[in-house]
Order: sequence, then structure tokens, then C-alpha cells
Amino acid sequence: MQERIFTNELSQHDTNVLLKGVYEWMMIGLLVSGLSAFMVVHSATLLHIIFGNPYMIWVLFLIELGLVIAISAGINKMDVSTARVLFILFSVVDGMTLASIFIVYTEASIATTFFIAAATFGVMSLYGYFTDTDLSSWGNLLFAALIGLIIAMIVNFFLQSPAFEWWLSVIGVIIFVGLTAYDTQKIKALGEAMAEGSDAQSLGRVAVVGALTLYLDFINLFILMLEFFGNRRD
Repeated sequence: MQERIFTNELSQHDTNVLLKGVYEWMMIGLLVSGLSAFMVVHSATLLHIIFGNPYMIWVLFLIELGLVIAISAGINKMDVSTARVLFILFSVVDGMTLASIFIVYTEASIATTFFIAAATFGVMSLYGYFTDTDLSSWGNLLFAALIGLIIAMIVNFFLQSPAFEWWLSVIGVIIFVGLTAYDTQKIKALGEAMAEGSDAQSLGRVAVVGALTLYLDFINLFILMLEFFGNRRD
């Protein structure tokens, strides 16, 4: 009985260490992205390079996609320092693309939307952590909905329908609200499933992947909420 309690305490300790690392690196990623976007917005040269060339934004998008794949697929083969460097690099590139929102929306409305998105994310992440409800059944449904959303957004890229875009934003917010809770519970469960007393490298690598996952949930939630709370520049 005492051995079981001791094992549970070790498992809980590793889970807490993992989640602490996840949220710390997620916050670092958001800070780096914010600084990257700030630098681009306040540099006429960078603005011209990135948004003056219609192909450059696609190049940055492909770099982001490549980094996500590299981190997710190769995480077990790289040391934690490499994973962290790749995550920081991803955050820098994502910040460059996020600079576009400062061109479209007012800074005040961006700040307001950011805090609304942060509050929503925080509530859903806490729900995912503390709820006794098994959210694993949400996974396939949310993933299928996300694929459908991406396809619909591509279609609307050609249709350019404001009404359709509004509804896609509503659906997108619902999807990423659900993914935030689901992914938080999944990361917690992963921490609980890891071997007791896991080494720092293992916990560090998983923390980077978890941070990347929640970073993407938050950023997408934030961008989609700009459709409702963002005030466009005249």
C-alpha cells in the first residue's frame, strides 16, 4: 500500500514537472512570436520583404509546416536542446507571419482580443486538466472538423464570401476551444503514463511537443477571434 502511494507521488511529480515545462515553453514561444511580429511591423525593409512579395508568405508558411513536422516526427531522435531551438525558430517565423494582423487591425483591438483568447484558453485548459470526463472521444471528431474547416477556408479563399468567413470563424473557435481541453488532458495523461522518475531529457522533449501543441491551439483561437473582436484599420 505504501509502495503504491509512493509510486503515485512520483508519477504526480513527473506530471507536474512536465506540465510546468509545457506552459513555460508555450509562454516563451508566444513572447518570441510577439517580439518577432513587433520587429517586422516596425521595419519598413522587413515589411517589404515579407508582404511586398506575394510568394514570401507561402515560403514562411512552408518553413513553419516543416518545423512542426520536424519537431513532432523527430522528437524521439533529437536531444532536448535541439527541440527547443527548433521551437524557438518556429516561433520567430510564426511571429513574422502574425505581423500581418497589425496591418489589418488596430493595436487596441488586437490587445483586447488577445486577453479574451487568453482567458478562454486558460479556462478550457484548466477544464481539460481537472475534469474527470474522458475527452479522448473528442479527438477524432475535432480532427475531422479541423480538416473540414481547412478545406472550407481554402474554398472561401476563392469565393471571398464575408458571411461564409464569419461562420467559418465561429466553427473554428468552437474547434480550438475543444482542442485546448482535449490536448491539455492528453498531455496530462502522457505525463502520468511516463515511467516514474523519468529523466530530464524525456520530460524536456515531451514538454516542447506539448508547448507546440498548445501554442498552435492558442494562436489559432486568437486569430479566429479577431473576426469578432478585431477592429479593422480604415
